[in-house]
Amino acid sequence: MKRGLPFGLLTLFTGLAIIVITRIRFEHIKMEAGHRPFFESGQEKLNDQIMRLPRGIIESTSDLEMKPLWEDSRVEGSDRNYSALLAMAVGISQKQNVDTIVSKFILENISVTLFHYDGNVDGWHDLEWSNKAIHILARNQTKWWFAKRFLHPDVVRIYDYIFLWDEDLGVENFHPGRYLKIMISEGLEISQPALDPEQSSDIHHRITVRNKMKKVHRRVYDFRGSLNCSDESKGPPCTGWVEGMAPVFSRAAWRCVWHLIQNDLIHGWGLDMKLGYCAQGDRTEKVGVIDSEFIVHKGIPSLGGASTKSTSNHRTLDLRTQVRRQSTAELEKFKERWNQAVREDEKWTDPFDHLTRKNSDDENLST
Repeated sequence: MKRGLPFGLLTLFTGLAIIVITRIRFEHIKMEAGHRPFFESGQEKLNDQIMRLPRGIIESTSDLEMKPLWEDSRVEGSDRNYSALLAMAVGISQKQNVDTIVSKFILENISVTLFHYDGNVDGWHDLEWSNKAIHILARNQTKWWFAKRFLHPDVVRIYDYIFLWDEDLGVENFHPGRYLKIMISEGLEISQPALDPEQSSDIHHRITVRNKMKKVHRRVYDFRGSLNCSDESKGPPCTGWVEGMAPVFSRAAWRCVWHLIQNDLIHGWGLDMKLGYCAQGDRTEKVGVIDSEFIVHKGIPSLGGASTKSTSNHRTLDLRTQVRRQSTAELEKFKERWNQAVREDEKWTDPFDHLTRKNSDDENLST
């Protein structure tokens, strides 16, 4: 008669088998969760509260489309499929200009979300398209503050492209439908329309100026002062770069950019110099300025600027000075955070820099 395994050894083998099976099941669950957008929080541990739900009940995305309270209450046109989203921070003093911009986008079946920084929402209700737009109010906040809180990548995932624009843009020579076709055909992940140099009052960098001889340009040649932009230039502001006034992002690029936006740095200074890291490839190819669909940047101050309730020019100038001071301080904080993050992340390598990772990025961030 054969003797069986000792009881203690059998127990040990059984315990080991249970541990192995449990570990395999856990890794399988974690791998599945990694493919679901709502689990992409950056935390290594799974959310136990969500994992208690049956998987079939979890809706992985949302949208910004209005839903009917009852069968016949749907807003006219709200059942259309939108391929892009226009999001703008607006004030009532720019109502006429915003109306001109939005009207063009609405005709191209592009969804619209307005962020109201001056507290006035009722003043927009008389516009024909107002009921088709989403209106969000928070006083004295920038478009980057709004975008971080209301344009989470999972919420706007249904849109192929995100226009995150300022309110003071002239669009007489801009057609959003044609623009998107060019962006797609050129393989751009991040872009902006070129600026008309003859009418724009606030041009910061040479690369944004319209080239009348081209449909799209991805770099600029400039040798003025300390700027040396040539074929050898590999980064901003010579190539792989757009400004923050009128950027357009693909869905994939926006998921990266949203994480780049800092929760507490709301002016966005310094972001433009790092957008190329979200280009889903070579920024010198995937980031560009579209010349054939160009705009005018009017350079009208909004936050801290003149309004219908301003009591004095002195007060307005004082607020603008404070806004600029805060913006400059935030730029320094952003630079410090980027450099610290690069130093602390031992696994990260700069895809655009073949020098040592210890080199500072201050030159690229200078404005």
